[in-house]
Amino acid sequence: MATFEIHHGDNRDVLKAMEDNSIDSIVTDPPYELGFMGKSWDASGIAFNIEVWQECLRVLKPGGHLLAFSGSRTYHRMAVAIEDAGFEIRDQIMWIYGSGFPKSLDIGKAIDKRGGVFADFTQFRDAVKAEMREKNIKTSELADALGNFMLSHYLTKGSQPAVPNYRDYKIIRDFVGLGDSFDHLFAEEAEREVVGTKMSGIANAEEGARHTIGASKAIEVDITAPATAEAKQWQGWGTALKPAHEPVVVARKPLIGTVAANVLTYGTGGLNIDGSRVGKEEMIKKSSNGIVKSENRSMSGPNYEREVVGTATGRWPANVIHDGSDKVVGLFPETHSAGKKRQEPSGVENNYMGRGSKSGVRIGDPGGSAARFFYCAKASKKDRNEGLDGFEAVRVHDGRQEGTVGGSNPRNRSNNYRQNHHPTVKPTDLMRYLCRLVTPPNGIVLDPFMGSGSTGKAAIYEGFNFVGIEMTDDYIPIAKARIEFAVNEMADKLL
Repeated sequence: MATFEIHHGDNRDVLKAMEDNSIDSIVTDPPYELGFMGKSWDASGIAFNIEVWQECLRVLKPGGHLLAFSGSRTYHRMAVAIEDAGFEIRDQIMWIYGSGFPKSLDIGKAIDKRGGVFADFTQFRDAVKAEMREKNIKTSELADALGNFMLSHYLTKGSQPAVPNYRDYKIIRDFVGLGDSFDHLFAEEAEREVVGTKMSGIANAEEGARHTIGASKAIEVDITAPATAEAKQWQGWGTALKPAHEPVVVARKPLIGTVAANVLTYGTGGLNIDGSRVGKEEMIKKSSNGIVKSENRSMSGPNYEREVVGTATGRWPANVIHDGSDKVVGLFPETHSAGKKRQEPSGVENNYMGRGSKSGVRIGDPGGSAARFFYCAKASKKDRNEGLDGFEAVRVHDGRQEGTVGGSNPRNRSNNYRQNHHPTVKPTDLMRYLCRLVTPPNGIVLDPFMGSGSTGKAAIYEGFNFVGIEMTDDYIPIAKARIEFAVNEMADKLL
């Protein structure tokens, strides 16, 4: 029976207490360093810290693999830190999804909210900080007064600064006691005319706040027209593309000797290809050497082939995994293969990551899509909350202003309650697949950024031992309960 350990603390301290060459693989989802949803742990720079990755390198066995998620904007800094720590960058896995929504500012609406006024607010920001220091006003107190997570953006010079809208400006001004010295920088919001309605899944408050997942049930929201000349000029402009992928670095600790010698000595150094194949088609396996001469000849001379040594079920795992959405499936090329049977969903327990029924993909159809080979869905509500019966649901605020649909917050996604309130939960099926890809039988999987325990849950289901490290108090009991749920399920299967 697989076992697990959870360490509560800074991973730099915990890792230093671990033995050299004691871990078989590392599968982790570090902070993306974006300040997501106002979380301080997502803006600390820890994912770019070479010291962390050096400690990971030390505890990992020679040839052991590291898989680490990151964001599309910040991946390069994490990958460089991992490489500088001594790892070999071997590849990059792309997790692609079609259900992400653009976190883009509507520039035309933003101009109307500020009356077409544009001005540098550096002096305002510095004045607010000075008043807070003088009057001993805590950041949390001002953030509570705003009712959102925008304060860190208003007061920063970092990667995501923001100018307060008129509503937030007035709250900040009055709370810290600035007076009217900056009123000239902030004009009242211009009233926009409602010209129609549309259906929007993003606006559905009942669905709750989401990371990159759109709502499943759309509701009707207002369409408004620009109110000022400046807003008309910039109508249709935004600040961000639609998120549709998250990269995963594939790194390896340098081998000692050859791959064969390393594998025989430490059990690490390779990828579990056959154990991670996708699909159910029977594939011919050929030898890596032992090339034989075929009966066929081409114009340029004899045609040589590798000798057939057996068959395998499923295709060679690729460096692309997707969420099965129609939008993503449509990007994959059409393929032609034998057979006409529709492939039903089957998850990863039988080494299959493909799904045909969701997108209407048929194995072997002339119109079949290669997308069927690389499927993994987003984390479901059931997946997030398994093992958390009896846990109190915690209020989660996504950073947007309070309001109603059609009002100051047309997307109305400010509040919801969750038992597992971690904002970036990865699906267990995906983490199972990744653990299986890089971990030898009976191996130990380490996650130095454990969060709510998705890697631990996945490792247990795959029969691996798990070591997790997490510094945030609130996530420790959630992770423990989710992993214990997996332990109990596996124990029940053995009875």
